[in-house]
Amino acid sequence: MVDEFEYERRFYCREFPAECDDGDAPLLMVQSYFLHQDGFALRLRVQARGVRVPMGSQTDGLTTLMQYREAFREAYITVLGSPVSGTRYEAERTVDADIAAEMILRGGTPIIKNRYSVWIGEDGWNIDVFGANNAGLIVAKVERSSPVTNLLIPGFCTTEVTDDHRFYNDGLASRPFITWRDDFLAGLDRDGAQYSQLFGQNRYE
Repeated sequence: MVDEFEYERRFYCREFPAECDDGDAPLLMVQSYFLHQDGFALRLRVQARGVRVPMGSQTDGLTTLMQYREAFREAYITVLGSPVSGTRYEAERTVDADIAAEMILRGGTPIIKNRYSVWIGEDGWNIDVFGANNAGLIVAKVERSSPVTNLLIPGFCTTEVTDDHRFYNDGLASRPFITWRDDFLAGLDRDGAQYSQLFGQNRYE
């Protein structure tokens, strides 16, 4: 039986770690949320490889999807449960990329981002760089097939946001980063970095 629960930890990054860019184009993602409420979500995502699109406030997801339409050859529909302490139900299925693109162009709340992937220690990390109303946001996350314990946390992770639902993509669809960025950064400067102590022994790079 397939385990359709996802185990992960998420971290906010003040800056993109340049060492995580190997020179190849990152994975370009445009995803649309047709439901995003109380932590539950229905997501449709298309992905393009070999296309490098800089992320900024003017990088619109739908415009990018139309401009590079032929490059978006992978698509997935995903049902998501509400996240609890780094655990979330996630059932994902492959769908036709052309149909998915047409649906995204016609509805839902779009999000655009570049995803960089890198191995650090025994874990694979994804670093997401967002555009449009989420421009300036960089989130690093690590996933495992079981709870993420005794993690080696790389130096580019500024603070942990695993239990902050604002940093999940469906949270960003409801309230984009631009609407609460200043309050979050003020709190970070005031309180300093925070890392969960619920997942075994944290190790720091």
